[in-house]
Amino acid sequence: MAHRVPGSAAGSDPIERVAAAYRRIAEVDRPEVWIALRSEAEVTAEAGALARRLEAGERLPLAGQLVAVKDNIDVAGLPTTAACPEFSYHPTETAAAVGRLIAAGALVLGKTNLDQFATGLVGTRSPYGVVRHAFDPRLVSGGSSSGSAVAVALEIADIGIGTDTAGSGRVPAALHGIVGIKATLGIVPVHGTVPACADYDTVTVLAARLEVAVAAAAVMAGPESRDPRSRTWPTNVRLAAPHTPRVAVPRVEDLAALDATYREAFAQTVAHAADTGVKLEEIDISVLLNAALLLYDGAIVAERFASVGAFLDTAPAGADPTVAAIIRAACDRSGPEFAADLDAVARAKATATGLLQGFDALLLPTTTEHPSIAAVHEDPVVINRRMGTYTNFCNLLDMAAIAVPGARTAEGAPFGVMLVTPAFADQVAVDLAARLLGIEHAPLLVDSGIDLAVFGAHLRGQPLHWQLEQFGGRFVGEIRTTDAYRLTALDTTPPEPGLVRHGPGQGAPIIGELFRLGVAGLGGLLADLRAPMAMTSVELDDGRAVVGFTCTYDAVRTATDITAYRSWNTYLRLRSRR
Repeated sequence: MAHRVPGSAAGSDPIERVAAAYRRIAEVDRPEVWIALRSEAEVTAEAGALARRLEAGERLPLAGQLVAVKDNIDVAGLPTTAACPEFSYHPTETAAAVGRLIAAGALVLGKTNLDQFATGLVGTRSPYGVVRHAFDPRLVSGGSSSGSAVAVALEIADIGIGTDTAGSGRVPAALHGIVGIKATLGIVPVHGTVPACADYDTVTVLAARLEVAVAAAAVMAGPESRDPRSRTWPTNVRLAAPHTPRVAVPRVEDLAALDATYREAFAQTVAHAADTGVKLEEIDISVLLNAALLLYDGAIVAERFASVGAFLDTAPAGADPTVAAIIRAACDRSGPEFAADLDAVARAKATATGLLQGFDALLLPTTTEHPSIAAVHEDPVVINRRMGTYTNFCNLLDMAAIAVPGARTAEGAPFGVMLVTPAFADQVAVDLAARLLGIEHAPLLVDSGIDLAVFGAHLRGQPLHWQLEQFGGRFVGEIRTTDAYRLTALDTTPPEPGLVRHGPGQGAPIIGELFRLGVAGLGGLLADLRAPMAMTSVELDDGRAVVGFTCTYDAVRTATDITAYRSWNTYLRLRSRR
């Protein structure tokens, strides 16, 4: 069966975009996607106000993007049900993450269906209806963020907001051939979200294009005083993947859970990754797969009972039987069992850190198969558990993950993979995702750090560039100094130039490159610096002053002046010709 790969339908006119979305809603006739859909008139009025702000010159990064919000996340003015009618309440404030999207110019269409209380990976566990797959209604949509994923896949919404504790923001992305971003725990605040497992919940983004997903995640990211678990990017954050990344892949025996079509699609995706220049190496991921079992099969599931167990004990009529059975069974777990599982998680996390040492990411299939709705109704627990084989461990072990489309199956159906990284290496995952998708310039999720100007041995292709990659430095662009600088060839190993300021008009514009590093990365680079090299403020011809490499004045007195060449690379190239 043929499947469409959706693209963003966002246009330059917010009012036109809203009209197109509501036409699409009528055309596809998928009422099960929505639990609460706002009226077209209301959203159009907001679009009109937004259009006037844009005409007045206001710059909004998500202007006119339409958002579908999973209905376990609060939006003021709309009820929150978590897919259980009796649980419904009316929040007075909007969840922090969604509020940031709105502040950036996004428009909320409504609240979407989900596996009840965000418990499931199939999209069938809701009294508001089974959310059918966007392209083949016989198949599951994937959960628990089912409605948000289908709204994106059907080109109704540009951005789907979901949650992900066990894979709920990644599995539905994989089944629809779209992107799902699950950031490091706490980077996107969970304020205003009905907890599933409070210590392991994340708010996620689904979108047809990586650029759109990253833009939304970047807007939502940042600490939030109303979320006690929120976090910020650390000073040692890595801001880029290296030129030749080293990526781990599972052994053949670790892929036993995959059905045959997915196994072949994963092999093709791995081969494609190698073709892009990624260095791949097989590792034993059994420790990760074993850790994944702790999320539901251990005592940690007691966190789900702590969230809504007392409510489910009242036997509400709208409770999904499978969900209620999973959560209510957790009340039998003892305190010592919970403590033992926390210890097991800590040990698995330490082992995983050692396992992935030296790798930039782990490439995995997102899920194991694409079951039919009928099959899930026949076996609602075992299939669901199997679908979380490769996703369940990520939040337990404090890892980030991005789900992207991989090679299609032999039948032409979507197949998805994940790039999994340690905590706070989210930008590395974005860079690698962009490489897999053939995107030349990876979008920025982490837009922080300090700019560093380099003019010699740290340039791309030069012998000390590896130091910048080691600290996660990101290439920003080519730069030129003012005409106050002179360049000399120093007598060092490896050969390096010395940039020294002489004063306005006493030199020439010198060409270099600008990189961005985390604060700790820049400190590490400075700590490794050896005389006669130094760092100082360097003036650029565009008026900026940035940290840059220079050298001590005494080293210049015996060096060869090469200012006339205007750049170290030009000097090396012409010298080699001679």
